[in-house]
Amino acid sequence: MAETLVFSLAFKSLWFTDNGSHNRVERGLEISLVAVVDVETEVAYSLLAEQTFDQGFCPELTRMDYYLHHLEIAQPQLPPQVRYLAVDGAYAKEPFVKGVRALKLDVISKLRRDANLRYVFEGEQKARGAKRKYDGKVDLADPTRLTWVRELQSGGELYTAVVWHISFKRKICLVYLLDHRQPDKPSYAVLFSTDINQSADDIYRFYKLRFQIEFIFRDAKQFTGLSDCQARDVKKLDFHFNASFTALNLAKLNAHQQQSAQKPFIFSMASVKRRALNEHLLDTFISMLELSPTVIKSHPNYQNLRSYGVIAA
Repeated sequence: MAETLVFSLAFKSLWFTDNGSHNRVERGLEISLVAVVDVETEVAYSLLAEQTFDQGFCPELTRMDYYLHHLEIAQPQLPPQVRYLAVDGAYAKEPFVKGVRALKLDVISKLRRDANLRYVFEGEQKARGAKRKYDGKVDLADPTRLTWVRELQSGGELYTAVVWHISFKRKICLVYLLDHRQPDKPSYAVLFSTDINQSADDIYRFYKLRFQIEFIFRDAKQFTGLSDCQARDVKKLDFHFNASFTALNLAKLNAHQQQSAQKPFIFSMASVKRRALNEHLLDTFISMLELSPTVIKSHPNYQNLRSYGVIAA
């Protein structure tokens, strides 16, 4: 595993159930997951899953309070080189950012397009009087005062600046993505990091890696039975969720160990399943036809049969 890691937090609804009394489909169980993403291979590994609490039983606690508690109990299990938490824009709230910084971690997330930001005054201060803090409001529709970084392969441009976030009450490193592929209708997205010394390229790259946690949910639902548990007890559900994610982690670890060092690591749970089925069928043929396992498995074409039907990703 690479030395550079980030981790991510996301919540996901598992079941939608029919509520006859309300005559509609309502959201059922929901879980929160902390995952670690290997920056080099761009593969995410689940760390700790928990069922989100019913706010009706704890009205004094907000969802952000719960997510911070989840991070706090997961932090001792994090690899020591993990410094950054990449989350989507739903977590870009002052209590959450403040709580994550109290855990000595930095947040990478997305801001609203109408975020209240100020340029930091860097000029000469007056000898007397209060120090000047700001140098005007940041107009996100006009990036001319931002520092140009580079042009993206997708056709956009990357800008950056260290600005003051009014709600967060702190300096942040702003990353501005301008998409001008449609000149008559340009669009933009605004990312940020609480580490003001972090490069714009790293913020952009780490935020994109945040989406890897969605593939964990997808693969766990499709292949390791995440949504198949019928238990009602909280502890049994907790065991089932984490067992499902652990099975997926073990499949990724096994695939990584079998990967050739010369090729980039590409993981597909569908390929793992197909390869396991092929091995089972080949072992069945060898057994029923009374063939020599050593002769068959040492044949050059055995690996081709073992990988028959395997997809790249």
